Amino acid sequence: MAFDLESLSEATSGAIGALVSTTILYPLDTCKTKYQAELRARHRQKYRNISDVFWEAISSGQILSLYQGLGTKNLQSFISQFVYFYGYSFFKRLYLEKSGNKRIGAKANLLVAAAAGACTVIVTQPLDTASSRMQTSAFGKSEGLWKTLSEAHGARHLMVLAYPFF
Repeated sequence: MAFDLESLSEATSGAIGALVSTTILYPLDTCKTKYQAELRARHRQKYRNISDVFWEAISSGQILSLYQGLGTKNLQSFISQFVYFYGYSFFKRLYLEKSGNKRIGAKANLLVAAAAGACTVIVTQPLDTASSRMQTSAFGKSEGLWKTLSEAHGARHLMVLAYPFF
């Protein structure tokens, strides 16, 4: 199989689209993540709903903290969409070449999409877990990506969170 400029173009377009949407929606994602993390913690609830998180950030003068972890999330989103679109195109082309078919059927399309999705998750789950840890840290107290990845429990702890089946 030769280098495929069309697959590269689709993958890049998907990745850039992910960057734009992730950046625009990130404060909402941070509020949702902090709210969900608190619900799972089973201690005295500080937030009644997602908007409480938002209003706390405003009232404490930490509105920019709603963007803590954005760089990591953007990296994760970019890589995720790039890998998915490129993987999908690659597996689809591989299937068509090996099968000799001109078109891909619904079942084969689902398998190709699942294979691309599996590759994407394997590659990007640690970054997703790291960005969630950054989002759930106290307002203004988020560490950078490398610090988050190398904390006391470090990579082993992050790998267990990202891949609990190992």
